[in-house]
Amino acid sequence: MLRLTLRQVRADGLRLLLSSLAIVLGVAFVAGTLMFIDGMRAGAYERAGEFDRHTDLAAYAETGPLPPALVDRVRAVDGVAAAAGELTGSAGVVGADGRPVLGYAVLAAVPTETDLQSYDVVAGRLPQRPGEVVLDDETVAEQRFTVGGPVSIGGRDGAARPYTLVGTVDVAGSSRDVGGPYIGLTGPDALTVSGERGYGRIMVAARPGVDTAVLADRIRAVVGPDVTVRDRDAVLDAAVDDAVRDLRQFGMLLGTFAAVAVVVAGFVIANTFAIVLAQRSRRTALLRLVGATRGQIYRATLSEAAVTGLLASVAGVLAGAAVAGGLGLLLAGTGAPPGSGLTLTPRTLLVSLGLGTLLTVASAALPAWQGTRVAPVAALTDAAINPVRPAGRMRLAVGALALAAGVAALAGAGATGQVVLVAAGGLLAFGGIVAFGPVLVPALVRVLGAPFRAAFGATGALAVSNAVRNPRRVAATATAMVIGIGLVSAFVVGAASVKSGIERAVDARVGVDFLVTGIGGDLPATLADELAARPELGVVHEQRSRVVGDVQLRAAHPALVRRTLSAVDAGDPADLGPGAVLVHRELAAARGWTAGSTITLAGRSFRVVAVVADEEPVMAGSPVPAGHLVDVPDTDFTAMFPAERGYLAEVDPAAGVSVDAARAAVESVLARYPTVNVMDQAAYKKMLTGTVDLVLGFVTALLGLAVVISLVGVANTLSLSVVERARETAVLRAVGLSRAGMRGVLAVEAVLTALVGTLLGIALGTGTAAGATAVVARIGGDFTLVLPWGRVGLIVAVAVVAALLASVLPARRALSRPVVASLGAD
Repeated sequence: MLRLTLRQVRADGLRLLLSSLAIVLGVAFVAGTLMFIDGMRAGAYERAGEFDRHTDLAAYAETGPLPPALVDRVRAVDGVAAAAGELTGSAGVVGADGRPVLGYAVLAAVPTETDLQSYDVVAGRLPQRPGEVVLDDETVAEQRFTVGGPVSIGGRDGAARPYTLVGTVDVAGSSRDVGGPYIGLTGPDALTVSGERGYGRIMVAARPGVDTAVLADRIRAVVGPDVTVRDRDAVLDAAVDDAVRDLRQFGMLLGTFAAVAVVVAGFVIANTFAIVLAQRSRRTALLRLVGATRGQIYRATLSEAAVTGLLASVAGVLAGAAVAGGLGLLLAGTGAPPGSGLTLTPRTLLVSLGLGTLLTVASAALPAWQGTRVAPVAALTDAAINPVRPAGRMRLAVGALALAAGVAALAGAGATGQVVLVAAGGLLAFGGIVAFGPVLVPALVRVLGAPFRAAFGATGALAVSNAVRNPRRVAATATAMVIGIGLVSAFVVGAASVKSGIERAVDARVGVDFLVTGIGGDLPATLADELAARPELGVVHEQRSRVVGDVQLRAAHPALVRRTLSAVDAGDPADLGPGAVLVHRELAAARGWTAGSTITLAGRSFRVVAVVADEEPVMAGSPVPAGHLVDVPDTDFTAMFPAERGYLAEVDPAAGVSVDAARAAVESVLARYPTVNVMDQAAYKKMLTGTVDLVLGFVTALLGLAVVISLVGVANTLSLSVVERARETAVLRAVGLSRAGMRGVLAVEAVLTALVGTLLGIALGTGTAAGATAVVARIGGDFTLVLPWGRVGLIVAVAVVAALLASVLPARRALSRPVVASLGAD
């Protein structure tokens, strides 16, 4: 039986080729993901401790920043050679052209003590005193800065001011290389520019010969119980944990997409073995006739699957290197830290080979067991070709119930706000499609086939008949497409719905010409005042808020406050001014406040001029109950909370000033603030929705492999059907069907199969997206389902074109054999 198994692998190699390609692609995704993650992890370990090469101990803040005075106390501890505070934040660099250097800039405090300096200096030196700065060598080269010359640096403290560039450093590939400039300042300057009140940690170098354990105890006695002191090993372990924490989550994300590809490949493999074993029915019956038992045949078939899976898995591991390289290119523009090249570990090799082999064996198990049910007498008759078995009533009943339960769960997800119902509904609906597929898919093929029958006559009718002659087969082929297309559709529809909700919110809540936003943080403290001082600008409002008890106080501008109000219960919002506030109806009802009441907020007295309602939805996790809001004039809010900052300012031109003149005035102010950006409403919408487009593109690229595998299944089914229908094809050609007609039959059959799978996938994805959108809307936000017809149409068009391409090789195979030889085919 072993020799027979190996001979069958060789004899049916071409028939198993396309199913092997599905295994190759599935294993390639798994292997490529593991190689890529291992490479990034190796890179993370290499970078861990990159800036701690001379750090023996470090004290970490647990409850808040470490004050600068604490650094001096640690430095005075017996046995300490050097101590320096370290923080990382964001800042900005003004380029040589007077404009901010693009990209998120990392700001870090550089130790001035030589014993703690761990930077690779390219030119010049590290900063030793306030007013000095180092930049990364790439930024210096691009901007043509010179060592010894001035460079303007700005952050949350206020407008940019000049620093002396004393050196350049190489941070490429390090944890501080995130795509933008790197800025290194002394500790005091870093605190000032970042706006931080203290350091994130204190780095310590021990004197030679000092026991670090004893020194750690001395430092603990100085810093107190709220500060954690770690030795060098613990410092490196913490650096590694920080480096790989996000990587672990990213690996789980990629693993999810790899699992989708593997599941799709499993459908293709199972369908392939079902067809191949059905075509071997007479051979199986002959083996039974000469004494082979069902168990022997079953084990031989599984052995054949194992050999096929192992060989395909080896090819998949080799192809995994290309997948890993593609993932690297896909993430190259996202600022992700680089890896250390492709890393193939024994774990990756064993997991990939084992997964591919087990997947093939498991997928072939049920078709193999069904294939052993051929009676020996079938070898003597034409009954060798198994009759088509209809789906059992139990299967159809379970499928119908699962499909109905899935639809009900998706419909109820929005009413309950439960994300679990979205996932459960999607899985149940897909399970229902799989189980009910032998009835659902052929019915849809007949419906969609009507235009083809009308357009192509006998050719179209023949294609529809061929597509539905084996309901289980066409259902399995279409179902493989449902997975990938369904997930792609869910993300496409969900992304369109989210973007539409964001754009509606901007239209409703932003009624000004310009928006000034902080890059990676809040606006500088002095920016709003400088903008307000420009005569070209009429409205300058920095969005700020502060929670006091169970009430949220919001800064408000009299000219803008009416924009978000949905109702005025009492009073007049136009009376908002110094000493006056607007109270929202829920809070007013809870406290018994009315228009004209005098209330106390944060120790100051105010007069309620109106009781209003706000159309802004309450977000999940809001720190205050719904409607517990008070709108306070900007001047009063600033007086109460002078240190409170916002990340967004709304700006309108003054009366009689053109939009262009107002923009020029804004830009002239922002030229001194490299951490701030100005944009109009369209640009603001694009900024908010840009992340959605980025995620959608990334997800679509990863799910594309699952769709490709499912299309391989379409081509595989057609190819094996061509072998099965060789005599039938010859008869058709003998009675006058042209070569073009034969190609048309197979093309229409492929298109119908792919079209049904695509439409079912779109329906499943749209339903899942609808449930998810309803949940998000309930949690907080004005989100409704939006169908992007253009993108949905593109999905259908791509599937149809791919199906036409998938029919080319099967058609060539059908036409390559002479008619006379095909008439004698067995």
